[in-house]
Amino acid sequence: MQRERVAVVGAGVVGFSTAVCVAEALPSCSVTLLAEKFSPHTTSDGAAGILFAGEFPDIPMETQRRWFKSSFDHLLDIAQSQHSPEAGVMLSSGFNIFKDAPEDKKPFWSDLVIGFRLMTDSELKRFPDHKFGQAFTTIKCECSSYLPWLEKRFRTAGGQVEQRKVNSLQELSNSYDVIVNCSGLGSKLLVGDDQMHPVRGQVLQVEAPWLKHFIRDADGKTYIYPGIRWATIGGTRQEGDWRLQADDGETKSILERCGGLEPSIGKAKVLGEWVGLRPSRRNPRVEREVARLRGRRVPVVHNYGHGAYGVTLAWGTALDALGLVRRSLQEASPQARL
Repeated sequence: MQRERVAVVGAGVVGFSTAVCVAEALPSCSVTLLAEKFSPHTTSDGAAGILFAGEFPDIPMETQRRWFKSSFDHLLDIAQSQHSPEAGVMLSSGFNIFKDAPEDKKPFWSDLVIGFRLMTDSELKRFPDHKFGQAFTTIKCECSSYLPWLEKRFRTAGGQVEQRKVNSLQELSNSYDVIVNCSGLGSKLLVGDDQMHPVRGQVLQVEAPWLKHFIRDADGKTYIYPGIRWATIGGTRQEGDWRLQADDGETKSILERCGGLEPSIGKAKVLGEWVGLRPSRRNPRVEREVARLRGRRVPVVHNYGHGAYGVTLAWGTALDALGLVRRSLQEASPQARL
C-alpha cells in the first residue's frame, strides 16, 4: 500500500513543530518539510522566545488558552529533562511592569504559568516610572538551539527535509496528498493573504551573565531576557516596516531604554544585533481548505500568522494542524487507520 504523502512548507518554529507532530503521530505517512531557509536564517532564530501571550480578537478564549497550555506543557517537559541545554529551553522568572495598572490585572494565561502573583510595593520601587507589575516564572525557548533539535527529532521520526523555495502550491500538487502551509510572512505571496504584514523587530544579544531575571515593559517594546548563552534585549515593533538591516539609532535607543530598567546593562558587552519581521495578521490562521491545484482537489492545512507569539503558540497550533491533517487523510481514505 502506498504511503500517504504530507508536505510541510516552512522551517521556522511553527513549521518544524507541525512537522514533528505529524511525523510522530502518523508514522504511516511520509512527511517532507520544504523550505528555502533553515536555522540559523529563519525569523524564529532571533526571537527572544519567552512564553508570553497577547489576545487575538476573533479567536475563542478557550482556543487561545489551549494553544498556550499545550505549548507551555510541551516546553516545560523539555526544560525539566536532560534535553534542556541542547534544546535551548529553560525556566525563566521575572517581572512584567506597567506604567499604569491595566484593566485586567490577571491575563488569561496567569494560571497556566508558574507562581503568577502581583508585584509588591517594595519590588516596584526599583522601577519608579511604573505603578503596577506581575511576577511569574515562564519558559524561554532559544530557537537557534531548539530548531536544530526539532529537526533531529523530525528526522528520527522518519521525516525528510528538502531545501527549496516553494513559489506556488501548484508545484506540490502532484507529489503530495496533503499540503501544510507554515510559510509565515511568505503566505502573503504563496496563498495571496493580504492580511499578512510585517512587524519589524530589532534586538541585541549582550553578554551579561549576572542577570538572572527577565524584565519586560508591558508596552512590549522594552525588555531584557537573560538566556543560556546571552541576554536578548530589545526592541522595536514597527508595523509594515520591511527593513532587515540593523538601525544604529534603534540600537542606541534599545541600550538607553534597557539601561533605564537595569542600569548594569551599560556594562554588558554587545555580542550582536538581529532584525526580524514578525509574520503578523489580525488572528493566526489555523484552518483547512480544499484547493484545486492542477486539476486535483488537494487539502491544504494553514498554520501561520502568529506575529510575536510564534514560539509561545507553535506547539498548540501544531496539534490543531495535526488534527486537520488526520481528518484530511481519513476523508481521502475512509478505510485508512490513522
